[in-house]
Amino acid sequence: MTDQTAGETTAATVPSGPKQRAFAEFWHYYSMNTGAVIGLVVFTLLVLMAIFAPLVAPHLPDEQYRDALLTPPAWQDGGKSAFLLGTDAVGRDILSRLIYGARYSLFIGLIVVVFALSSGVVLGVLAGYFRGWVDALIMRVMDIILAFPSLLLALVLVAILGPGLFNAMLAIALVLQPHFARLTRAAVMAEKNREYVVSAKVAGASHWRMMLVTILPNCVAPLIVQATMSFSNAILEAAALGFLGMGAQPPTPEWGTMLASAREFILRAPWVVTFPGLAILITVLAINLIGDGLRDALDPKLKRS
Repeated sequence: MTDQTAGETTAATVPSGPKQRAFAEFWHYYSMNTGAVIGLVVFTLLVLMAIFAPLVAPHLPDEQYRDALLTPPAWQDGGKSAFLLGTDAVGRDILSRLIYGARYSLFIGLIVVVFALSSGVVLGVLAGYFRGWVDALIMRVMDIILAFPSLLLALVLVAILGPGLFNAMLAIALVLQPHFARLTRAAVMAEKNREYVVSAKVAGASHWRMMLVTILPNCVAPLIVQATMSFSNAILEAAALGFLGMGAQPPTPEWGTMLASAREFILRAPWVVTFPGLAILITVLAINLIGDGLRDALDPKLKRS
């Protein structure tokens, strides 16, 4: 009875299905990277904070307190407990604006990555599968985009389209798209001549089925890592455009826009600039740590024994 009970307990602790075993293996390698786990925890807290911003934020992001202009943080002389991180030049609570600003930054990163990933994957699959003039045309356009500094090109595109959050997201997505296209093309070219692809071709599979069903699912791992890195790049680019006045416009509580409106108070009220900068730093660092963990967990060459 004891041996039988022990066997049942062991069987219960081992994932039974292939999906459960795959997830257990993924989490095993991911959790070996302590920084990646910390980054995941921080990013999860940021997401929850953004979702429940109305419940977490002590004040409304645009609410002005005329009797508390440039109030220092609560732990400094002259600070108030009602404004833990102080207020800005027009009396708005910085902590509340940072919490609501997480919504904008995460939304920007998500939309930019979705657009850049979807369009880049389509172009990369077409280039890697058909080769020839299709490959040459797509890759030369991608090379032209990559020849320009990313921030400069995004700035030019926003200047043409007009300042605004949507135009900034569109410009950043176009700038990040070549990275996905080149990565997808390389992965498709590596998979195209493998036995399972040749077998599907002999079986009479159409070109669309070959590209989307047979080849593309085996190219997902590097794309996930690239998407994670592009997420942090999108947040940085959006903050830079907001700082230059070409992204989200005031009074939107976007972190880059908060930096832009506070730069004239760097010496007089440094907390107005410090906390939005720290928010960008912590968010980007957490996402990059997650990307490192995903790379270790998804790339067979980097898995540790």
